[in-house]
Amino acid sequence: MAHLFRDLSLGHSKRDTTPPTIMPPKPSALSSADDLPSPLGQLAANLSDSDLSLTAFEIFVAACRTSSGKPLSSIPNHSSANSPGQNSPNSQALQRSITSTAASKVKKAFGLKSPGSGSRKSPGSGSTSGSGQGKPKRPLTVGELMRNQMRVSEAMDSRVRRALLRISAGQVGRRIESVVVPLELLQQLKASDFTDQQEYVEWQKRTLKVLEAGLILHPQIPLDKSNSAAPRLRQIIHAALDKPIETGKNTESMQVLRSAVMSLANRSYDGSYADSCHWADGIPLNLRLYEMLLQSCFDANDESSIIEEFDELMEQIKKTWGILGLNQTLHNLCFTWVLFHRFVVTGQVDLELLSAADGQLAEVAKDAKTTKDAEYSKVLSSTLTSILGWAEKRLLAYHETFDRGNVETMQGIVSLGVAAAKILVEDISNEYRRRRRNDVNVARERIETYIRSSLRTAFAQASSSVSRWFFHSIMEKADSSRRASKNQPNALPVLAILAKDVGSLATNEKQVFSPILKRWHPLAAGLAVATLHSCYGNELKQFVSGIAELTPDAVQVLRAADQLEKDLVLIAVEDSVESDDGGKAIIREMPPYEAEGAIANLVKIWIKTRIDRLKEWVDRNLQQEVWSPQANQEGYAPSAVDVLRIINETLDAFFQLPIPMHPAMLPEVMNGLDKCLQYYVIKAKSGCGSRNTFLPTMPALTRCTIGSKFQGFGKKKDKSPNPQKRNPQVATNGDSSSGIPQLCVRINTLQWILGEFDVLEKRIITLLRNSESAHVEDFSNGLAKKFELSPAACLEGIQQLCEAAAYRVVFHDLSHVLLDGLYVGDPASSRIEPYLQELERKLMFISDTVHERIRTRIVTEIMRASFDGFLLVLLAGGPSRAFNRKDSQIIEDDFKFLKELFWANGDGLPSELIDKFSTTARSILPLFRTDTETLIEQFRRLTMETYKSSARSKLPLPPTSGQWNPSEPNTLLRVLCYRNDESASKFLKKAYDLPKKL
Repeated sequence: MAHLFRDLSLGHSKRDTTPPTIMPPKPSALSSADDLPSPLGQLAANLSDSDLSLTAFEIFVAACRTSSGKPLSSIPNHSSANSPGQNSPNSQALQRSITSTAASKVKKAFGLKSPGSGSRKSPGSGSTSGSGQGKPKRPLTVGELMRNQMRVSEAMDSRVRRALLRISAGQVGRRIESVVVPLELLQQLKASDFTDQQEYVEWQKRTLKVLEAGLILHPQIPLDKSNSAAPRLRQIIHAALDKPIETGKNTESMQVLRSAVMSLANRSYDGSYADSCHWADGIPLNLRLYEMLLQSCFDANDESSIIEEFDELMEQIKKTWGILGLNQTLHNLCFTWVLFHRFVVTGQVDLELLSAADGQLAEVAKDAKTTKDAEYSKVLSSTLTSILGWAEKRLLAYHETFDRGNVETMQGIVSLGVAAAKILVEDISNEYRRRRRNDVNVARERIETYIRSSLRTAFAQASSSVSRWFFHSIMEKADSSRRASKNQPNALPVLAILAKDVGSLATNEKQVFSPILKRWHPLAAGLAVATLHSCYGNELKQFVSGIAELTPDAVQVLRAADQLEKDLVLIAVEDSVESDDGGKAIIREMPPYEAEGAIANLVKIWIKTRIDRLKEWVDRNLQQEVWSPQANQEGYAPSAVDVLRIINETLDAFFQLPIPMHPAMLPEVMNGLDKCLQYYVIKAKSGCGSRNTFLPTMPALTRCTIGSKFQGFGKKKDKSPNPQKRNPQVATNGDSSSGIPQLCVRINTLQWILGEFDVLEKRIITLLRNSESAHVEDFSNGLAKKFELSPAACLEGIQQLCEAAAYRVVFHDLSHVLLDGLYVGDPASSRIEPYLQELERKLMFISDTVHERIRTRIVTEIMRASFDGFLLVLLAGGPSRAFNRKDSQIIEDDFKFLKELFWANGDGLPSELIDKFSTTARSILPLFRTDTETLIEQFRRLTMETYKSSARSKLPLPPTSGQWNPSEPNTLLRVLCYRNDESASKFLKKAYDLPKKL
């Protein structure tokens, strides 16, 4: 026997040292006894395991006769020293001495342990019974060992051996394979051989059931329907089950029974007479009987250990192959199942048994590639399916079955399961043969299935456990929570707790299980974390889809998810370093959670909500703002103070958000607040007008009406002055929201906001520095912390409001003394003094009202507006005004007085500033003392040069540009239009046919 296993490769089965203590499977593991039915087949006959065991023992004893055909000698138990035939020379096979020191070569090959030492001894070591005290110990024979192992009584052993001796004596020269052992035993053993009648009846019934099972129910050669022996035998057996039959040699009942039995046992496939009898070689009977024999190889006192005398015992067991119709292939399969089954039923703690089963399965794999017998394939498939099914119930949820304490057991079960799956797929499955073998990696596919299934199960259990804990925690703390402070932080959300549990699960997977599974799948850890990533991702996706706004719970969950994802990806990357694709396939299975993106989106929603509320507030409050200096003692609007307060509160709330990205999201906040403040500025200046709002519409050109001062030809004077048309958009209510006092408050408000930007930006930097998520590089980008749109809007708004205020003063508030009064009729009697007096009062009020930083700017704008108004009176004052050359001095003096008002003896505007804005007026005034002919000549020349016209053609009428200039044709034309002399009037009449009146 030993030579069959000498070259057997058993992988990791061999052990040179004592194996480590193995923890039994967790209580959640399935019951072994109920979980593992025999795959060798179920018998149709009503035979118990004890019936099969006794039948197997009878076959064993019968098969162990000497090959020379000499009669068997009775081998009594060592306690029956005086039994006859004890030293028969014809029983060498059973008499061979066995000692406990005999080291089994097969056991060494398998790495199987010896039975326990101490008080519990190996059956082969011998013992003395109570009746044999004082007698010298004798080594057990193989027969005695087998009887002990199969728990056969001495009496039954003695009866069987005596009967077999008588059978051998009567059939000298016949092989045991040509004998139907149960039939011969029925004839040889009588009721007198048993201690009582009932025992004999039960033995006879069992023997007849064996004949029925082997010849009728499970024959090696299928029965033909025309065979009459089978129903005749069945009738005999069923009758005997009710009433014992006479089994004497010459009795009619025995002769009828023998005739039916031998008729069935001697059948052959070709119909010829068979030399061998077929009564115990049909599947599954033969396999179940052989299973009983193989189980005898395990120590009766230590069920997980194979006896020391395994080699000798197996050599004798193999002699039953002829009767049972077995061969090495079926032996390998049966022995694999017996080893595996013994591992299961003994508590799944003996790794040597598991390793031995794994090693024997390697032999089965070799057989499966060469053996194509249909019956064998059927049993092979059933056996492997049973092994694989048992293994996969544990491996598909290995987190429930294994832990650090029994992970070595898992390694053996994985090896066994993968080996069984490979045989089933590669050597039995037709689909595998149809596919290219390179496309199928059975081991890798099974391991992937185990990992994904077990981790999904573990995740579901973790999720359920967290949910239950969270629910009970809430219920238990409900009363105390009601009494607790509202500011007390809530417990962590369920998904945040689950993220931590998943992280622990991944770490445990990497440390405990992945090193084992990596033997069959190089990316075991990566596959595991990819599965966990997917499971948690599905939960997170549902959670995110239900988030409507940023909450502390949402942020906690998303931050926990982000950290979990980083941990899982790190494990996957580390596990994939040596893979062919660098782990790209695994990473593709892990689409990003985009937790930071989800947080950013929620922050954007939060920001938008705040900004929208602020804009609504701006609209509502600016509608109620009165912009009155009396109502605003500080000089600026209370709404500006409130809007900056809300901005500060928004910034505080933003930096208090429990997010990891304050620096990244700060530009978004700044942009929103900047636009909102810009919106406030735009609303604050809206409706106040601009420079063009207050400029009057220029009247049509006319010739000057020649008065009595020159010719007195009876021309009628204009009945009344013709005032210039006002812009209809200009408000006339002095108490409106755009009056000068209100404009001053608006200007002050924008100036105050402008001054607060530095304070606001410094505060932002402080808040950012105190943020946990900020880094040094976040402070280098100054633009992200500055307002851009609103400061520019403030500057633009201040300029616009200053211009509006200035032109309102000049062209609206003082239009009665400027546009309607200055130089109307006789220039000498309508000079600039009234305008200067009222302008001075306006300037004093404005200077006292506006912010000191704006004072110079707004006075400058009023000065510019006054200069523009002065020129407008001279060049577009309408037909009510006319000037001669002598009036030029009055005009120049009045303009000088106007400039002196703004200079104020050096206390007003700087002279350089006054000169800058008076440049245009100073260049125009000399035209009023130039003679008419010179003006006409200059006008002709400039017009022809400008419009490329010839001297003979009619002069084109230059359009009004509004940009007064002494070298600009329209400016010269307007001086001529207001020149009070005949030459100018004639030229204008001839050149353009201008009327004298509008």
